Amino acid sequence: MTPQPVLKITRGNLVESVHHGSIAVVDANGKLISSHGDPQAVAFLRSSAKPFQAIPFVEQGGAEHFGFTPRELSISCASHEGSDLHVQIVEAMQKKIGIDESHLQCGSHIPGDVTAFKSLILKNESPTPNRNNCSGKHTAMLAYAKMLGLSLENYLDMDHPIQQDILASFADLCLIPMNEISLGTDGCSAPNFAVPLFNAALGMARLCDPYELPEPRATACKKITSAMTTHPEMVSGYGEFDEQLMRAGEGKIVCKRGAEGFQIIGLLPGALGKDSPGIGIALKVSESVS
Repeated sequence: MTPQPVLKITRGNLVESVHHGSIAVVDANGKLISSHGDPQAVAFLRSSAKPFQAIPFVEQGGAEHFGFTPRELSISCASHEGSDLHVQIVEAMQKKIGIDESHLQCGSHIPGDVTAFKSLILKNESPTPNRNNCSGKHTAMLAYAKMLGLSLENYLDMDHPIQQDILASFADLCLIPMNEISLGTDGCSAPNFAVPLFNAALGMARLCDPYELPEPRATACKKITSAMTTHPEMVSGYGEFDEQLMRAGEGKIVCKRGAEGFQIIGLLPGALGKDSPGIGIALKVSESVS
């Protein structure tokens, strides 16, 4: 199977471009409910992996250990916009951990938040690592390493214990052997994973409906989805797709974008009616042809 058209853009009476991609819709029981294109297409989750990357830390009691609030847990799963509010939340986390942004290895980039961007220009300031949209994730990774008494200098190395924990928990949720997961480096220098869309959707379904998981992991999944849906403005930014969809879902929809046309969405149990299972949707846009 190959990617199929998922969106046509018209101008006047002509189709100006066609975007191709694949979609997999899977429930928490492992049933492929629907698909479009190739549900077995392998793709990197990019930032859609962030909720999964937070699981081991939360499962080991990290949020309680450092006194993280639900808002702080939400930004740990975020591609935030680098707004002043987002930076304040990340700084508060770092103060609790006993680190600062100099420990982050995500680099820095211009904030997506317009107000913050204009402020930097007016003050003739350069963006710092806390403005990076992945600073919440990196702060949580450093918190996990510090809690376990591990090195902070190489926390992004794939053989670092926290990255091995993340990979193992991701494989467990997606029901795929670790050695079948393709590895790469994300734009923020953290390890990233590529799996078939079916398994990514299944992992999201099980994250939203962890009834088969051991109690500590199931509880961690529930804390993460609750934090994200309660504080969606931390996950992206006010008015953006992830924030707007989760807010409209009123606690029943979890949503996380990724780069290069990846999007993952989860429906919590009961979202489609009484007794409906958790459902995961993985979408990968593969190309645009003019």
